[in-house]
Amino acid sequence: MSVFDSAAFENHEGVHAIFDEKTGLKTIIAVHSTARGPAAGGCRMWPYASSEAALTDALKLSRAMSFKNAMADIPLGGGKAVIIGDARTDKTPALFEAFGRAVDGLGGQYWTAEDVGVSVADMAHARNQTRYVAGLEGHAAASGDPSPVTAEGVFRGVRLCVERAYGRDLKGVTVAIQGVGHVGAYLAEKLAAAGAELIITDVNEAALAQVAARTGATIVPPAAIFDVDADVFAPCALGGAVTAETLARLKGRVVAGGANNQLASPEVGRMLFERGMLYAPDYVINGGGIINVAAEIAAIEAGTAFDPAWVEAKLTTLAATLGEVLDRSLAEKRPTHEVADEMAKARIAGAAAARRAA
Repeated sequence: MSVFDSAAFENHEGVHAIFDEKTGLKTIIAVHSTARGPAAGGCRMWPYASSEAALTDALKLSRAMSFKNAMADIPLGGGKAVIIGDARTDKTPALFEAFGRAVDGLGGQYWTAEDVGVSVADMAHARNQTRYVAGLEGHAAASGDPSPVTAEGVFRGVRLCVERAYGRDLKGVTVAIQGVGHVGAYLAEKLAAAGAELIITDVNEAALAQVAARTGATIVPPAAIFDVDADVFAPCALGGAVTAETLARLKGRVVAGGANNQLASPEVGRMLFERGMLYAPDYVINGGGIINVAAEIAAIEAGTAFDPAWVEAKLTTLAATLGEVLDRSLAEKRPTHEVADEMAKARIAGAAAARRAA
């Protein structure tokens, strides 16, 4: 299958497949748009069933990053990298150094960071081969792991959605969190501190036990998370969690979480809207991490120190943007994902037009 024949291809500027025989690296770097600036997005390592599945994920995730960065109002375009492999058994420093060389070969068109299956330590090995890595530690511009900032943005978004849907604060609200990895674990702690009751699941039993011990959360099997009696469903694992089948099983009125590409299809988003449920578009609510990364990239490029005040200001703006999406959805009687898509596309098109005119 040609890249151009993929249903996930949407005018991507570049799709790069790189193989390194010595380390076994198989990576796909997808650059969706550089209209607002260099493409930026994390690197995901996953044992994809096929190269086609990896390509589809890279294409979808890079498009989502373009939309996320536009809605976060940061000077970055959208890109994403995926590495085909099992993060539990296939990682080596040499593999990530090879990945760093692949990133460097794009000459600054794409900035990378960690994502599912990839750690800050892994990215440090990539940094040995390229300067185009963010989310690291140990230098003045460093911001460290962006996951806590992603979780903070999601927390603020969940709080806003609960206010809109239920007219109350988070105390006593039950939140079902699917996935307690980097972002989900931090989100659980923030929600618990705000008085929410938590029900959690993950395929990683050790992580579940640790989060439950810290937050008092109830643990359920992965397949059961859709059936629990919860006010909010917070998908924080891989994409596609909200399908026609799983949507019918949800009890609450809010879907708001940290995962990318939460809706299995746009049609599911419309079904959600028609059921009277409130959906926080994923690439709006989970933009905190890339805001953090954007601050680091700006500091690296300028040779200055990381500016946490700039990040905080952008997080505040992000919450306001989510509020605007919710307001327009209500006023225009349209699903939130359609409103957000329209806003993101307009911002990207505006930047592209300005660049052509310059």
